[in-house]
Amino acid sequence: MCAAKAAPPPSLSWTLDDEPIARDGTHRTNQYAMSDGSTVSHMNMTSPQIRDGGVYRCTARNSAGSAEYQARINVRGPPSIRGMRNITAVAGRDSFINCRVIGYPYYSIKWYKDSLLLPDNHRQVVYENGTLKLMDVQKGMDEGEYVCSVLIQPQLSISQSVHVTVKVPPLIQPFDFPPASIGQLLYIPCVVSSGDMPISITWRKDGQVIVSGAGVTIETKEFMSSLQISSVSLKHNGNYTCIASNDAATMSRERQLIVRVPPRFVVQPNNQDGIYSKAGVLNCSVDGYPPPKVMWKHAKGTGNPQQYHPVPLTNRIQILGNGSLLIRHVLEDDMGYYLCQASNGVGTDISKSMFLTVKIPAMITSHPNTTIAIKGQSKELNCTARGERPIIIRWEKADTVIDPDRNARYAIATKDSGDEVISTLKLKPADRGDSVIFSCHAINSYGENRGLIQLTVQEPPDPPELEVREVKARSMNLRWTQRFDGNSIITSFDIEYKNKSDSWDFKHATRNISPTINQANIVELHPARVYSIRMYSFNKIGRSEASKELTISTEEAAPDGPPMEVILQPMTSQSIRVTWKAPKKELQNGVIRGYQIGYRENGPGSNGQYSIVEMKATGDSEVYTLDNLKKFAQYGVVVQAFNRAGTGPSSSEINATTLEDVPSQPPENVRVMSITSDVAVLSWSEPPRITLNGVLKGYRVIFWSLFPDGEWGEMQNITTTRERVELKGLEKFTNYSVQVLAYTQAGDGVRSNMLYIQTKEDIPGPPAGIKAVPSSASSVVVSWLPPTKPNGIIRKYTIFCSSPGSGQPAPSEYETSPELLFYRIAHLNRGQQYLLWVAAVTSAGRGNISEKVTVEPAGKAPAKIISFGGTVTTPWMKDVRLPCSSVGEPAPSIKWTKDSEDSAIPLTLDGHLLILANGTLVLRAVKAEDSGYYTCTATNTLGFDTIIINLLVQVPPDQPRLTVSTTSTSSITLAWVPGDNGGSSIRGFVLQYSVDNSEEWKDVFISSTERSFKLDNLKCGTWYKVKLAAKNSVGAGRISEIIEAKTFGREPSFNKDQHLFTHLNSTHARLHLQGWNNGGCPINAILLEFRPKGTWAWHTLRTNTSADLFLAELREATWYELRMKACNSAGCGNESAQFATLDYDGSTIPPIKSARDEGDDVKKLFTIACPVILVTLGAALLFIIRKKRKEKRLKRLRDAKSLAEMLISKNNRSFDTPVKGPPQGPRLHIDIPRVQLLIEDKEGIKQLGEDKATIPATDTEFSQSLNPQSFCTGVSLHHPALIQNTGPLIDMSDIRPGTNPVSRKSVKSAHSTRNRYSSQWTLTKCQASTPARTLTSDWRTVGSQHGITVTESDSYSASLSQDTDKGRNSMVSTESASSTYEELAHAYEHAKLEEHLQHAKFEITECFISDSSSDQMTTGTNENADSMTSMSTPSEPGICRFTASPPKPQDYDRGKNVAVPIPHRANKTEYTHTVNKSDYCNLPLYMKTDPFFRKPDLQDPSPVVPPREASIRSLAARAYHTQAARHMTLEPVSASKQALSLAHAMVPSGTNATATLPQRTLTMPSSSNPTPATKTATSRDSLLEGRSQKQGAGAYSKSYTLV
Repeated sequence: MCAAKAAPPPSLSWTLDDEPIARDGTHRTNQYAMSDGSTVSHMNMTSPQIRDGGVYRCTARNSAGSAEYQARINVRGPPSIRGMRNITAVAGRDSFINCRVIGYPYYSIKWYKDSLLLPDNHRQVVYENGTLKLMDVQKGMDEGEYVCSVLIQPQLSISQSVHVTVKVPPLIQPFDFPPASIGQLLYIPCVVSSGDMPISITWRKDGQVIVSGAGVTIETKEFMSSLQISSVSLKHNGNYTCIASNDAATMSRERQLIVRVPPRFVVQPNNQDGIYSKAGVLNCSVDGYPPPKVMWKHAKGTGNPQQYHPVPLTNRIQILGNGSLLIRHVLEDDMGYYLCQASNGVGTDISKSMFLTVKIPAMITSHPNTTIAIKGQSKELNCTARGERPIIIRWEKADTVIDPDRNARYAIATKDSGDEVISTLKLKPADRGDSVIFSCHAINSYGENRGLIQLTVQEPPDPPELEVREVKARSMNLRWTQRFDGNSIITSFDIEYKNKSDSWDFKHATRNISPTINQANIVELHPARVYSIRMYSFNKIGRSEASKELTISTEEAAPDGPPMEVILQPMTSQSIRVTWKAPKKELQNGVIRGYQIGYRENGPGSNGQYSIVEMKATGDSEVYTLDNLKKFAQYGVVVQAFNRAGTGPSSSEINATTLEDVPSQPPENVRVMSITSDVAVLSWSEPPRITLNGVLKGYRVIFWSLFPDGEWGEMQNITTTRERVELKGLEKFTNYSVQVLAYTQAGDGVRSNMLYIQTKEDIPGPPAGIKAVPSSASSVVVSWLPPTKPNGIIRKYTIFCSSPGSGQPAPSEYETSPELLFYRIAHLNRGQQYLLWVAAVTSAGRGNISEKVTVEPAGKAPAKIISFGGTVTTPWMKDVRLPCSSVGEPAPSIKWTKDSEDSAIPLTLDGHLLILANGTLVLRAVKAEDSGYYTCTATNTLGFDTIIINLLVQVPPDQPRLTVSTTSTSSITLAWVPGDNGGSSIRGFVLQYSVDNSEEWKDVFISSTERSFKLDNLKCGTWYKVKLAAKNSVGAGRISEIIEAKTFGREPSFNKDQHLFTHLNSTHARLHLQGWNNGGCPINAILLEFRPKGTWAWHTLRTNTSADLFLAELREATWYELRMKACNSAGCGNESAQFATLDYDGSTIPPIKSARDEGDDVKKLFTIACPVILVTLGAALLFIIRKKRKEKRLKRLRDAKSLAEMLISKNNRSFDTPVKGPPQGPRLHIDIPRVQLLIEDKEGIKQLGEDKATIPATDTEFSQSLNPQSFCTGVSLHHPALIQNTGPLIDMSDIRPGTNPVSRKSVKSAHSTRNRYSSQWTLTKCQASTPARTLTSDWRTVGSQHGITVTESDSYSASLSQDTDKGRNSMVSTESASSTYEELAHAYEHAKLEEHLQHAKFEITECFISDSSSDQMTTGTNENADSMTSMSTPSEPGICRFTASPPKPQDYDRGKNVAVPIPHRANKTEYTHTVNKSDYCNLPLYMKTDPFFRKPDLQDPSPVVPPREASIRSLAARAYHTQAARHMTLEPVSASKQALSLAHAMVPSGTNATATLPQRTLTMPSSSNPTPATKTATSRDSLLEGRSQKQGAGAYSKSYTLV
């Protein structure tokens, strides 16, 4: 690359070894100009060869000259020498000879001349690159042959020769031009004294070639040339050059020719006038060579000049370049004669005279420059002028000519005074407008002059312009500008201010403010007040008017006073209510926005720091509740008010102590030790003081026994103030669970861990039972039951046998192992009576004896069972043995049966049931349905014996009903009602909870006695899922429905009343983050993002506090966008804002104007049109969907109606008794959400419901004579469950009014798993023509004065729980399902085909559906509410679930000795009554059982129906002992004892009716002897329900109702 810079831009060329480089495939060059003015050329070589080596030279040339640079490039290869051309050198100059070597490497380059190695003198130099330099070349010495020798190998060299020729340049002898005058002859020779011939000689004048002619002749010979001028003139002046050239060089010599000329006038002087004080030029111009010198002379006076004197040259008088005389300011002394004289030394001098006359123009000689007038007074202005007459004087005011004729306020007077003229201007009077410049103008023929007079009219100043720069709470900064000072210096200012509502008589003033000050601070103002401000200016003339009055409001300041009347009131153990009043009005300093309540614990160990909560102000009186405090702790509370400006002083600290609470930890070091068989000692130590949460009142010891069968005994407790207690009266040799707790005034604390202890052994109690039967003529068999209280481990049994008539005083004793419960005594005497008894033996000794029984050996013994009946309790899925050992002669046969309703069913032996050889019945893996009464009968030819065993199978407990009681920011309090205990006492509950969107469940174990629990330490404002399960000895039961509850609190929000920015400048902004309202939950993070408007990148800041935050390094005078996001545990709140930084001078910048164009209108139209279009499309889609659903629903209704009509046509028959009155058209009511199927025809209403404990209907019941006026019949029927492929039948026994809400997730999937039928319905008929209604009742048993107890089935409705927050918070909704109409009709068809109803008559001719939207469905049913009061139909088909709840055990307190339920039917003549205008059947069932509605003079509205014959035959001869075996005595009810009977439907109002109803009746023993009935009946339904029998109650069952 080669770069050169020049002007003009050069052109670059390349040579290689002094030869131009040709452009070919190997060499390429390009040239371009750079921006800095340089020119660059590149030489590119492609695939260099050996020949491309050598010296490369870059030469730059332009019109001004040339420059070059060279460098050698070696290309590796065999060296050689390029052919060299001969060189011509110029004598006297340096010459370079290059050895053009190519190839590389080589050893050396040497030069030789005449076989001599060079250099051989001082003028020769050989460079390392092989270049030979010859300095100051000489012709004879340096010419000749030069040889370049290159050593390419140690003994091998190559060479090349070049011939150098020396040329001598020409030498011109010096010559000069002699002095010449105009007209002379001139001859100049140019001679070349040396140089190689031929030589060429030429002449040039001023660079131009001279051509012969016009008086100039050039003659040239071989080595000389002459220049001849025939007549010299001024045009021949110039520089002449002689140039000689030959082959060696070009030489030149230059000389100047000067021609001399005498002076002469070009412009002669003439007489002229000059104007006084003006510039004047006296003309005089000459020429000649050399240029002539001009001199001026002056002679004063107007006569003939006597003597000239040289004019002195000064700044005022100067000689111009052309010889003229310049007078800058002509004076009167300048008048006279002037002489212009010129000379240059050639010839004689020349001169010429002239006369200068001076004229005087009009001039102002006297006038005042400035003068002062007082506004309203007269003023005169004088002006004096002189000059050539006539003189005119004119007055002007600010460039306006004053005409007294037009403005009477002015008058002008003029007078002569010698050679001067005086003019006077009078102002009558002076005004503010006269404070200008007046001018008097004097004018004559030679000029004009003026005098300026500055007139100042003085007056009192104008009031200043007042403005407010800054307003603070207690001060303000004023700045003013003085507009007009009255043309007099301001001497002082006065400021006055007052309250706006006051008059200026009560003003405050600041006097004599210095005139050099233009701003002032007014202090000691009151915050949040409105002030009026004005100002005065003063000068020496007087005071100004008052300035414009300003109205200013001072800013708010932090309140100066604390809140008043602060009162603390403890509310709970963790909350204190704080009440107070606002600070005094005059100390509020603004509008109170809110309050900060600071509280701290004052107990030992507290850090003394206040915790701060903030609330908005609501009025003059405030209240706030501090919660989540420590229990029974003293707190100090202070309250501070705040407004926009800040927080005021706090109130005095007031102390209060939170209420007591129960201890949070149990007593410590609890120990228990058994002392005797019925005494144990329990000791402990006090819980830690900090956990007492109050004043310790004492301790409570809770203990209960654990029986071998897994059941728990009655829970007992002992209260004491000591830390030791003796537990007395314990059961002997019994396991006990013991816990101890501390209690305060607030209640019981946490129980200690359960301790277990076993009392010591003691002698056992008597055997629970004893039997003795003859087994042969000489032996008897005695059997017994273990002692009810063994009081230890039975080691053996002792059997005593004595014969009262034998005379033996001591009985015989026999011993047997504790495993055997019978013993055969042999060798007895036939026909003799023996007395037998048994005693058990433990390690403590022999126990009490059993009762004594008498037996006599016999030869032939009837069948007797030595095993005992009674109740056997077992957990499910266990193998159970029911013993039935028998004796007799002949050997008896054993038969087992199980009671089922009204008959005894023989047991079928299979893998589940097995009868051993000894008669024992084995049940493998028992289930709940195995519970019941089992009868074992032993029979031989001489007789039979029977025992009944009641088997109770314990199952896991039913699911509890879980609800939410209260919530707080960190806790949820739950309450529940346990379900059925499954036949075993509940031992505890397992509570599980998790965050709503999580499946990580946490477990909490709760005592069995608890019915509520508080979940603490929860996240604020968070939804939680909770479920509960009960546990008994069998295991954990079904989990309750998942409920959802939300702790109190919400996401943060920003208070719009709070100022976000408290300070802004050009680079920083301070944010006031306390405007964030935490929503009740502490804010854990605030994220801020900001960016300049119009940019993309956001700057992010994060903080964990609500204190002030600074945004730094902002751009000045820039609008910013700000986004804030505050988060707490409940969620996040967002807020956005815009702000602008100030300009560099502290001024604000204008808002950014949004550029609107046509696109904005399109965007706005699009924004409006999109929602409208979407809403329209949504409405159309919703209409289409509803229409499709309605069509499907109508189709299902038509199918159901057709199916119902078909069924009616197949099974239709009328009742035996005709119905009076007009016929009613039958109707089919299908009401899905209300869980009923009602069939109404002219004879009554058929209701499909459910009651598992009711009795199947028979044809006999329907054949009874019915009263044509009014009757109600209620029957139940069973059918096999129709289980579909969607899963097992779902137990809905937990659906009760007010039950727990349904999880939102479970509601959505409810329809997919609940499509099934129940196993039983209840059919109720009412002979009436009234509209169909379904009454909802409680399960109740009411003992009447006649000893009769009646139970009724309950029915509740289930409806869909809407997935809304309202549904969540109400906590009153029920689990839902639904049903299709086709399934309902199929279910009814199945019921009609049951054999129990094969003779029943049903007529259906039309169907209708009560249709309404699903949002009308109720969320729960009150226990006392009518289940048909709100009718609605779900919009989606499916199965609705429904539950008829069983009676609660405590509801049977009035009927403790309850007999087994029996169906009873009296004849129709004995049970008739009259209802006088009372719609008794329309009353709810629980109201009909209330004595208030039972008038003593009325018979029962629904008389008892006689029992069925099948029941009489199966239970006629049975009687059971109530206490020993827990059997019930069944007694018929006489005709004189009226029984209360209730129906499921109603009778018309105001109708006398007689009805005979099939009804379940519970009979209680009467105090008087009952009259035996001819027919006795019982139902074995209740005998199957062992757990209800155990509780002393009637039937206890679950029902599944199809809807």
